[in-house]
Parts: sequence; C-alpha cells; structure tokens
Amino acid sequence: MEDKTASVSLPEILSVFPLTGVLLLPGTRLPLHIFEPRYRNMVHDALEAEAVFGMIQPFVPHDDNLPQPGAERTTPDLYAVGCAGHIERWEKSSDGRYMVQLRGISRFRVKEEMPLERGYRRVLPDYGCFGDLEGTASGTVDRPRLTQALGRYARTRGLTIDLDQLDPIPDADLVNFLGVAMPFHPSEKQALLEVGSIEEREKVLVSLLELGGDAAKPSSPGSRTLN
Repeated sequence: MEDKTASVSLPEILSVFPLTGVLLLPGTRLPLHIFEPRYRNMVHDALEAEAVFGMIQPFVPHDDNLPQPGAERTTPDLYAVGCAGHIERWEKSSDGRYMVQLRGISRFRVKEEMPLERGYRRVLPDYGCFGDLEGTASGTVDRPRLTQALGRYARTRGLTIDLDQLDPIPDADLVNFLGVAMPFHPSEKQALLEVGSIEEREKVLVSLLELGGDAAKPSSPGSRTLN
C-alpha cells in the first residue's frame, strides 16, 4: 500500500471513471475496487502522472458493477459535471486489480470529450466554474432540521444511524459526508454535486431526506448501518 500526500496538481486533460450512483465531493473520500482492464489502465497511468482522475455518472443509469460482455466498447452519455479526486492510497493485487482511496479535490464541468486512451475516457475539464480550489467549504447549516430529517429518513428506510456520533463533524463536512453516504437515486446524487454552495447543498439534502422520510416504509427493509 502507498500513501501520496504531496500537493496535488490537476491535469489539463482528465481521465474519468463513469460510475452510476457514486458521488465524490471535495474533501470526501471514496474507496474503489478497480477491476476492468480499461480502468486498471487508467489507474496505472494516473499513478505515473498526477495520481488524479475524475468520477462522473452516466446520464442513463448503468449496472456498472456487473459489466456485460462488450461493455468495454460502450461510451454512454455522461453528465456534464463530475469531481476530480487524488489517489491518496492504493494497493495492487497479484491479478492486476487495484484498491484505491480517492480524495475529492475539485468539481469540474466537461468542456469537451477527448479521444480514448488505452480504452478509458478523457475530458477537457473546467475546474474554475465551482470555486472549489479557493479554500475549504464553509457555510451556515440548519443543523437541528438536518438531524431531524436524517433521523426520520433512517427510521423509514430501516437504517441504523447513531446521531450522537455525527455531533463532532463540522457542518460543511457533515453535509458532504451525508451527500456521499446516503442511498439516494443517481439523479439526486447529481443534484447534490452540482449545487454551488454548502447552504444550497444542505437545502437539497434536507429536501431529499424529508421526502424519503415521508415515503411509505418498505415492506421488508431489513436493517442497515450507515458507515
């Protein structure tokens, strides 16, 4: 395993990993299991350069974790906004698969898609349109309303969440953590990604939690724990 902590330089041409329902936000961390050959190529090439690649969702949800034969030749339409992340930690198995931990650095807007490189997709990104590189996110969050909405959502959905463990987390970090962790629909995840400020993201997050908390409880939800 290796840990890269040096200052991060964002590439002018960004390799991207299209993945449905997976959200990366600046400052959050995302563990990934990279097993498809084209994305193993992408991680290898990233590690040889800035150790950066982007997470982005296909516009139409795909079952990315169970790729069908010929999937490596598909190029689904992508959302216009993703998030670039730095490979903080990585481990390569004997069969060539990678386990990586990606830390969100900056959102980007796709200006243009570039030709494939060793099977993986690349884009020309605009990193400046969201201001994520200007400093740590901050803002005013209605913490009581957020906590109440989260508790109701958890009860309705059969999730086990210890709200007391969330108390030490700063407001902005909590909003981003919940945006990444909660099992929202891919389009809802995208909405959380694209809003401009923490205040706006918190409003969208609370709306999603309140809508989910008002939904009928599934007939057999089981019990899950929010990690």
